[in-house]
Amino acid sequence: MEGRERSLKQRIRAGEIRKQDVARRLAELAFAQANDCARLALEPDSNLEGLDLTLLSEIKRNEKGTVEIKLIDRLKALEQLAQLTVEDKTALEGLLQALREGETE
Repeated sequence: MEGRERSLKQRIRAGEIRKQDVARRLAELAFAQANDCARLALEPDSNLEGLDLTLLSEIKRNEKGTVEIKLIDRLKALEQLAQLTVEDKTALEGLLQALREGETE
């Protein structure tokens, strides 16, 4: 995974991002779990390095201790992923391939 992330960052810097990259990221966002975001809200002293906060958009804590968490809109991510696959069937194939590659790493 680390090598794939580094490669993605290199492609982004070079302006060579592919539909596969976008589809993979949309799928990750659409199907991610918010467990670590809740852990951060409930345990403010949590070690951030071990938490997956990709869904976290915003977190607020007021002086009374009330916590408000905003997550990304996973439905929008799914809609964009579906649109991408409708526009180009190879994007779906690319997504499936990217997910398969992620399972083997």
